Amino acid sequence: MKDFKSYSQNGAGATGAKSGGTDNAASSGNANVNQTVNMAAMLAKAFEGKSEAQIFQTIIAQAEQGKRDGTLTNADLDNFYNTLAPLLDGFKRQRLKGIIARLKAI
Repeated sequence: MKDFKSYSQNGAGATGAKSGGTDNAASSGNANVNQTVNMAAMLAKAFEGKSEAQIFQTIIAQAEQGKRDGTLTNADLDNFYNTLAPLLDGFKRQRLKGIIARLKAI
């Protein structure tokens, strides 16, 4: 996992939605879907062979560092959650939601 900024709506691939064409909203939506799929594949590869506990520890450690450094905002955490939540089952989604809430309090 590189960083949480890659999940921000201001990250690469999310700009240019209103550049004047009529199909920009649709193409921007497709670009966001493609970006999400690519991020999911990248995350799957990065965490391959690691236990759930190791994955959550990595997420928490990086997020705590980012919050303390001021490089990670609550909006970034929301975007991270919204990206990963559909990939998780109910229990894991609730666990991630709790972690995100805890990180927002830092």
